[in-house]
Amino acid sequence: MTTPTVDVHAHVLLPEVDALVADLPGAARARELDARRNGPAALAVNGPMVRERAPRMTDVALRLAAMDAQGVDVQLVSPSPSHYHYWADEETAEKVYRLANEATAAHCAQAPTRLYGLGLAPLQHPRQAVRALRHALDQGLRGVEISSHAPGRELSDPAYESLWALAEETGALLFLHPFGCTLDERLDRWYLSNTVGQPAENAVALSHLIFSGVLDRHPGLRLIAAHGGGYLPTHVGRSDHAWSTRSDAGAGCAHPPSSYLRRLYFDSLVHDPRVLRALIDAAGADRVLLGSDFPFDMGTEDPLGALRAARLLDADLEAVRGGNAVSLLRLA
Repeated sequence: MTTPTVDVHAHVLLPEVDALVADLPGAARARELDARRNGPAALAVNGPMVRERAPRMTDVALRLAAMDAQGVDVQLVSPSPSHYHYWADEETAEKVYRLANEATAAHCAQAPTRLYGLGLAPLQHPRQAVRALRHALDQGLRGVEISSHAPGRELSDPAYESLWALAEETGALLFLHPFGCTLDERLDRWYLSNTVGQPAENAVALSHLIFSGVLDRHPGLRLIAAHGGGYLPTHVGRSDHAWSTRSDAGAGCAHPPSSYLRRLYFDSLVHDPRVLRALIDAAGADRVLLGSDFPFDMGTEDPLGALRAARLLDADLEAVRGGNAVSLLRLA
């Protein structure tokens, strides 16, 4: 195979960021909110799971060995979403994004032909998010990772127009990866906070971008949605129906919502070959990229096996395996 296998959904753990905010009052409140949203059973599992997998997110040699075992040639590495810290004030947020961007770049620099990085942008401070994207690009990163919303702001908020404009102008990548879910205690058992909450957050965030006209105003935006875009791609027919029949739904975007799926990118991490085929049918084989959520337990240890299980046409499999990412990341 001459085209490399590229995993666009892989994480790095940044202990220096955790140490920076550990003793701040806002961090304690954020941990309390996280505990309430996830519930005690999930927290009891999460701690040991992260500790066991942390070496693969901090030690480049262990990461590369794991990639080799999976048959992955290249990873697009993004900080663990636990590092967002959208509760932080402007001064703390600047320290967080600078430290995260520089540490991620240093991690990837240890294997520059195999690891490419994304930084962070503090969505709670939209003007600062623009500076964070510039800083990430200055470090040699390919863009930034963002969550599905910030406190009091959806991605449709006009305050983000400068961020979208800069990302479009520079060709920077935006990786949409939710952290937490605003359904709160309704999802506090059986790990519903993740299994239901993450796909819901993706669908809500993407719908804000579509229905508000962000993708009309910024057609060159290069955005990858984690977890296959959540529920939206397989249920977008309902959005199209609302757009065509209701004045309140159709006022913000120029075209049927389903058409915008072909302007976005999606990772392949949907855990069901039927859903992966449906995603490719909705968005196009040229818009889906291999993703594993390395190395978390809600990811896959065998991303190529999961891709092959979908029994795609050879050309589509090759595109998802690496061809699309090679083009998107502009790899030589």
